[in-house]
Amino acid sequence: MRQIIFSAMALILLVSCGNEKKNDQSLLPDSSGNMSHVSVVLGNDLWDGSVGETIRNILGTPIYGLPQDEPMFSVSQIPASVFSGFVTKNRTILKIAPNKEAGIEITDNVYAKPQKVITVSGKTREEIISTLNENADKIIETFRNTELSERMRQMSKSHHTYTAIEEKLGLTIDFPSVYIIAKESDNFFWVRKEITTGTNNLMIYSLPYDAIKRNDSVVNQIIKVRDSVGKLYIRGRQDGDLTASGDKIESYMVTENAYTPFYGETIVDNKPALETKGLWDLKGDFMGGPFISYVIEDEINKRWVVVEGFAFAPSVEKRNYMLELEAIIRSVKIK
Repeated sequence: MRQIIFSAMALILLVSCGNEKKNDQSLLPDSSGNMSHVSVVLGNDLWDGSVGETIRNILGTPIYGLPQDEPMFSVSQIPASVFSGFVTKNRTILKIAPNKEAGIEITDNVYAKPQKVITVSGKTREEIISTLNENADKIIETFRNTELSERMRQMSKSHHTYTAIEEKLGLTIDFPSVYIIAKESDNFFWVRKEITTGTNNLMIYSLPYDAIKRNDSVVNQIIKVRDSVGKLYIRGRQDGDLTASGDKIESYMVTENAYTPFYGETIVDNKPALETKGLWDLKGDFMGGPFISYVIEDEINKRWVVVEGFAFAPSVEKRNYMLELEAIIRSVKIK
């Protein structure tokens, strides 16, 4: 009998501890912070020296595919002695732990939620720098995925109600209701949002399975397709106007050929996708900006689904506009 009572008490304690942990997690405050901003926690002496320089080089890596250099992340340094209160609620935090065994630890929702905290440790400055450099790609990818997820979460609060995209293209895509359909056909949608100095844009369409072939010229194929689609659907403000000599102006979106596009392969909706980043401009006009294109292989339906984001935002930073477009693209679900 006594053994049964002890067993029951132990079970109650285990359940209570589990509930306490769950409650602790649920009681965490909401995280805060600007998009693409990382709080770096370390002493002033380390920040002003080689450790701080290494961190700035890693987090300040220029983003490929933008007209002007913009860093992957903005950073602010917080001495460990004052890391308390509201500053612990920042969404992405990099902590440096000196005088400890060299290593890296990635934890979730330590002080707030959602939150990602990366702690890099080392007994010496050299060990810390070595660990930072060895894990640079992991650090960037972890923080960037956190920001993409957060942007998707924010946008889900005001979801669009268009049904035509799913009905005509057999896919769903999540973008805020502030975006409007600027142009559509049976197989094409141009979706646009007005921003302070221009527009954020999406193109969504499908291609026959034989339109893109995986070979050494795949990038050229993708560029050729996007240029033909731009010429067909994205026309400039002066398109059709007459010049002083009476010639008709032809203005449409093309890929900037002076800038080599980035090409890579990724996964979207658990499907292989071809990723291209570069610059676009408007033939016959003075407009341009960055684009990011995903050509998704839909093997079941024997087609390619193309979702491209492009921004027109002169005189301002475009990093977060492109982050938003990538978050939208990665929300695609193909039926």
